Amino acid sequence: MTPNPTAPSKSSRRRLVAAPALLAALALTAACSNSSGGSGDGGGGAQTLSGDCAKYQPYAGHSGTTVTMFASILSPESDNLEKSWAEFGKCTGIKISYEGSNDFESQLPVRVAGGNAPDFAIIPQPGLLAQMVKSSKVVKPPAQTVANQDKWSPVWKTYGSVNGTFYAAPMSANMKSLVWYSPKTFKAAGYEVPKTWADLMALSDRIAKAGGGKPWCGGIASGTATGWPATDWLEEVVLGTYGGDVYDQWVGHQVKFSDEKITAAMKTVADWMQNPAWVNGGYGDVKSIATTTFQDAGAPILTGKCLMLQQASFYKAQWPKDTKIGPDGDIFAFHLPAVNPAIASPVEGGGEFLTAFASRPEVQAVQNYLSSSDWASSRVKTATGWVSANQGVDKSLYTDPIDRLSADALTDPGATFRFDASDMMPAAVGSGQEWKSLTAWFAEGQSIQKTAADIDAAWPQ
Repeated sequence: MTPNPTAPSKSSRRRLVAAPALLAALALTAACSNSSGGSGDGGGGAQTLSGDCAKYQPYAGHSGTTVTMFASILSPESDNLEKSWAEFGKCTGIKISYEGSNDFESQLPVRVAGGNAPDFAIIPQPGLLAQMVKSSKVVKPPAQTVANQDKWSPVWKTYGSVNGTFYAAPMSANMKSLVWYSPKTFKAAGYEVPKTWADLMALSDRIAKAGGGKPWCGGIASGTATGWPATDWLEEVVLGTYGGDVYDQWVGHQVKFSDEKITAAMKTVADWMQNPAWVNGGYGDVKSIATTTFQDAGAPILTGKCLMLQQASFYKAQWPKDTKIGPDGDIFAFHLPAVNPAIASPVEGGGEFLTAFASRPEVQAVQNYLSSSDWASSRVKTATGWVSANQGVDKSLYTDPIDRLSADALTDPGATFRFDASDMMPAAVGSGQEWKSLTAWFAEGQSIQKTAADIDAAWPQ
């Protein structure tokens, strides 16, 4: 993320404004047919590929066709996205016409309802996917796309499913359970990266008593999405205290915000991020967290005014370009420990899902490729700052240390992984009242009880 981007739409961060781009696709082989025949599963027809293009033979047979794609991914990230399928397009002759929009979440339902749906949408919220499925316009994926899910942890398939039916293949993932810090500052002060929640709290207390910088900085201001980082803090604590089952029940409102488990989790967050002795280094008191943008929140780490920030892997783009990021650098990150040591490696994350609104053979061919480990590997190669939870990606392809750290956590079979809860909740709650109420909790000192009750009251009946 470059400086001062638009606010993320829940788990999926916004990208800088881009003009829609077309990817010119040329067939490279001499013995190439324009046949768009092939199997109904997106397989190849008469077109024969050779040389470097031979690996795309399963997707051949549709040269001269065009597939449209719509998403919230904007330049410069969309430029790297298009590079990831450039060779596929050249070899198969399928042109992928990509359009990115800052108003994706609001425009997609309008286009679908108006009969102008794209062939594909890259949807970052399972809640929006469910909304689109209700329109009866989403097309179930072909068999090969379904088979490609074997390279993902089974839980990811559930996030691309609605009422138990699989509709959308996961494409990307982001790691939210990180704490950013300065290795240089830690080393100079004799601090060690904490391995447990108790160690993290003890370190915070030690930093506060040492004087100088505060242990934590934070910011939840994000335009119309103000409040979303606070939902992450609560989600991290709920998952890290009670594990996946209670977390799932909370997402489904079987466990309410006013339940003693969730209010206890809110008290844990308050002891951590609303402790006046611990926050908000470089900006002010607890209330300043509500007026500090999430983009600016971590800047005081570079000047020693605060020492830690809990934020996702995508926060990496907020550091100045000359910042050395690594275990011995100016900035690095560590995995946020579980509140309850009995919970195995809790990992909260987000992601994006490839959703089809058409079933033409060329659409299925693209769908099969973009759900494969080969495409995920190609995407990793095109740029840093992008991570996949696809277990078929060679970890050595991750040259950036934060990407590697994130990929290790997201693909760890022993981790307790869950998707961003607010993305899974109904929009009136997850991106509505919860944002509003948690903001009031920080900005106005609103009580935990009122905060929880107001969010529960917003739940659709």
